[in-house]
Amino acid sequence: MSPRSLPVRLLRGLGLALIVLWSIFPIALVVASSFKPARDIFVYPPAWLFTPTLANYAGLWLRWPDFLRNLVNSAIVTAGATVLAVLASALAGYVYSRHRSRTLTLTAFFMIFVRLIPPIVCTLPLFPIVNNLALNDTHLVLILLYATFFVSLGTMVLRTFVDQIPKELDEAAMVDGAGPWAIVRRVILPLAAQGMIAVGVFVFVFAWNEFLFAFIFTTTKAKTAPLTLSEMTGAVDGVEWGVLFAATTIQLVPVLTLVILAQKYLIAGLTAGATKG
Repeated sequence: MSPRSLPVRLLRGLGLALIVLWSIFPIALVVASSFKPARDIFVYPPAWLFTPTLANYAGLWLRWPDFLRNLVNSAIVTAGATVLAVLASALAGYVYSRHRSRTLTLTAFFMIFVRLIPPIVCTLPLFPIVNNLALNDTHLVLILLYATFFVSLGTMVLRTFVDQIPKELDEAAMVDGAGPWAIVRRVILPLAAQGMIAVGVFVFVFAWNEFLFAFIFTTTKAKTAPLTLSEMTGAVDGVEWGVLFAATTIQLVPVLTLVILAQKYLIAGLTAGATKG
């Protein structure tokens, strides 16, 4: 190690530590506040040593009983959207990787273009269509919207993963009598599993926290947890910050757990195509 490399590595480590602290501090503050008595939440400077209480979680259960039901709705919608988006993206990624034509190239640009359109622009023409199909306030409409919204990015990511799978494996499977579906099921999907997990995490995080589509297309039956959090901040009798922080903590747990467990797949998804194998 050269004498100049040690200071550089120390500076990089310090910078990384500062970024991590900057990212973790708001989350830690919310989680800690969810266990604080109401009088201690906004004391300055913040008290990190305190006697924890579950009063805020009990208040959430008593005063916002619909939150847990809406959390179940979020889980149903997120699971459905994730599975549908990953499967559609995997199949589309295979087609874009293994076939080349002007039409496919144009459709790829079209997908990227549509993905750049703000979601609010799409909601106005979609609302009468959803209403005529009687899909308002259903889990299905959110599943379809979330999957459709993310399938373009998922397709591009999985196309890159399929590009890294040698075509010789497809040809060998064809020699053994495998058809296109068998090749996809037995060759492509297992080898692109890392990319599918990465896309699944992206879709999960988006669908779990999405607000706009849920706000416009649901009312009661398919209402999701982010809508309840919004209602807590606009309560007529004032915001119960401890209860709000408790609900936010519960909302954060699945996302944080999944991201931590799947971080290596996320890195692979973000760096897909950056290197050639």
